Amino acid sequence: MPYVNIRVAGKLQRHQKEEICAGVTEVIARAANKPKDSILVFIDEVKHENIAKGGKLLPDPA
Repeated sequence: MPYVNIRVAGKLQRHQKEEICAGVTEVIARAANKPKDSILVFIDEVKHENIAKGGKLLPDPA
């Protein structure tokens, strides 16, 4: 059973998550020849204050 973990800075809206999950599932099903219902997608929404780039925490979104 394939699983994918996607981490994003901040929050996504439900429709964005649905679109991402559908697209990722489609690609994996096609490339790995796996049934779509066997693919799990996890989306982790991480606060900007918990992510650093270049040694500096990401700024809070405006």
